Amino acid sequence: MFVGRERDLKDLDALWGRDHGALVTCRGRRRIGKSTLIEEFAARGADRFFCIEGLAPRKGMTDAVQRRWFCEKVAEYYGREAVYAPTWSLAFAQLDELLKSDRRTVVLLDEISWLGGYNPDFAGYFKEAWDRKFRKHPNLVFVLCGSVSAWIAENILDSIGFVGRDSLDIELKELTPLQCQQMLGPAGARMSTREKIDLLSVIGGVPKYLEDVRPELSVDENVRRMCFMPRGILFREFDETFNGVFGRRAKTRGRILRLLMSGSKSASELAEIDGKTPNGSYARALKDLRMAGYVAGDGGLNPCTGEPSREERFRISDNYTRFYLHYIEPRRQMVEKDAFEFSSLEQLKGLDAMFGLQFENLVLANLQTLFPMLGLEESLVLSAAPFFQRATAGREKCQIDLMIQTQRTLMVVEIKRRREIGHEIIDEVDAKIRKLKFGPNLSLRTALVYDGRLSPSVAADRYFDFLIPADRFFA
Repeated sequence: MFVGRERDLKDLDALWGRDHGALVTCRGRRRIGKSTLIEEFAARGADRFFCIEGLAPRKGMTDAVQRRWFCEKVAEYYGREAVYAPTWSLAFAQLDELLKSDRRTVVLLDEISWLGGYNPDFAGYFKEAWDRKFRKHPNLVFVLCGSVSAWIAENILDSIGFVGRDSLDIELKELTPLQCQQMLGPAGARMSTREKIDLLSVIGGVPKYLEDVRPELSVDENVRRMCFMPRGILFREFDETFNGVFGRRAKTRGRILRLLMSGSKSASELAEIDGKTPNGSYARALKDLRMAGYVAGDGGLNPCTGEPSREERFRISDNYTRFYLHYIEPRRQMVEKDAFEFSSLEQLKGLDAMFGLQFENLVLANLQTLFPMLGLEESLVLSAAPFFQRATAGREKCQIDLMIQTQRTLMVVEIKRRREIGHEIIDEVDAKIRKLKFGPNLSLRTALVYDGRLSPSVAADRYFDFLIPADRFFA
């Protein structure tokens, strides 16, 4: 079942009809549906579709092994015996022979960093092949796809040699809550809002994970079979995907990720806790985690000056990753022995607090859905991000779940998940606002995005300009 991605499909479809080939890059976390998107695009409008996926990293993997595999796949599409090429230049020449046709053709080089990551000159070989061969084919859409977004950015998008050559760059995000509900079908629509929020707090809006959900079962049962059984799809998923993305760098990236389990931190705070120097290599590690979809960096604007905040704070943005690190990894040995009895999410210690963070992630990942609910046009928003005000002389510490700025307005958005949300929520937000320093020309507005039973007194008080229940994200 294919759901969403209509804007991406429309952008891809606009590439047809040219008298030369179009080069597309497609990035995003593992399991987010990159390959499926390109397959759907090809099925809707192409006459031919060729897909070659790089071999997964393993001990003993070499450039020669990847190149041999590439030639074998080209020969398979040709219907002939493979001819092994000693260089990527000759390997790409074999592919070029396959493309000589006026028919609409889509070529997908999937997991491109696996394919080319063992040869430092791979991108140079591909650039030459693109300029001299592939680009000259009309009605060709050539897609470079991968989960290691940093590799694509450094070797293709940010490379001087490729400037002006890419026709379209697609960065796939998680599905929206409404699209997740659509993937779950009629039974998903009948689930309560709390059950859907709980489910997305564990798996996020990742299509591959949603495919394994059985909506006729309870969320507790789905979590048990997916996360806490030896063969559950999400039991070993983290190690497989994380190691596949980062390879030899997985250990250092994993250490940083675990430092973020307790909450957001700046790069300098992370380095200090980690006993490292916040140098270029540390910044590179954070960039890798962010581009791979595990971490988000929140900066925004300084509400006093209107200038970009000097300090960026990092948080785990992938809900499955945080759930795995908190609740699955510590129980791995018990689960492997089939000795862990799981009956309900409620038996997991500290779940309410962590699910509060997971709900924040869901809201922050769906700002385009939220803006209209707040009466905002996306084009007018200058900044939308969590905000952290450090304590200084004459200024108290203050943390805002989401602060949205336009030219004239500062909107403080509280994101809350509780079974019962009483009048105390007003006192909590008001205390934050009294500490907050902002420019005199900004009007202040307030909003509460919530999952839980809201006390009638909160609405009656009219403190919040906007009250947005979680079920509106599924409407």
